[in-house]
Amino acid sequence: MCFYDQKTWGCGYWKWAGFRQQCPKEYRTGETCGLKLVYESTIVGAQCKVCDAIDKKKRKYQKKTNDMARWKDDPAQWANYETAEADAAKIYDEWTQLIAEHNEVTMVRRRRD
Repeated sequence: MCFYDQKTWGCGYWKWAGFRQQCPKEYRTGETCGLKLVYESTIVGAQCKVCDAIDKKKRKYQKKTNDMARWKDDPAQWANYETAEADAAKIYDEWTQLIAEHNEVTMVRRRRD
């Protein structure tokens, strides 16, 4: 039952911040009992890092798909099209992974509330 600060963003994403207070169960200096409780939750107004990364991946994916649509019918751009197609698939996988990570953290938060 050691107490920590918590940062919470508007999207529901959260993370533990600094150690605040040691519980009476742990008598050794510098050690914690392992159970984290929220001492104070600070709401941060800006987007979280994961939301920023999701937005960047979304923009990159949209650019690649726009490039692919432009190069699709041009035989001179076939190599560029194939490269953009592979890049778009990779970006899409990273994008969905970030969304899943974000949803996992926010769902834990919603279940606790």
